[in-house]
Amino acid sequence: MVSQTFKALGDPTRIRILNLICEEEHSVNQIAETLDIGQSTVSHQLRFLKNLRLVKYRREGTSIYYSNDDEHVMLTLKQMIDHARHN
Repeated sequence: MVSQTFKALGDPTRIRILNLICEEEHSVNQIAETLDIGQSTVSHQLRFLKNLRLVKYRREGTSIYYSNDDEHVMLTLKQMIDHARHN
């Protein structure tokens, strides 16, 4: 599980997605628009993150909203981003 989590955090697209949904849930369309990446790419990456239980989702009508499902990993991610910005 640890190596899979680091694998998830080793991909720039997944980092961007996790950083975006860290504080607030977003739909697949919102994520794709905000990050300027294709909806199919977003869906693929979210499936990967969901399988690791890093994100959770809820359905509202025809939209699916994703949010953070692991505070420990999100805290680690925030710390790594802060560290990178510090240098």
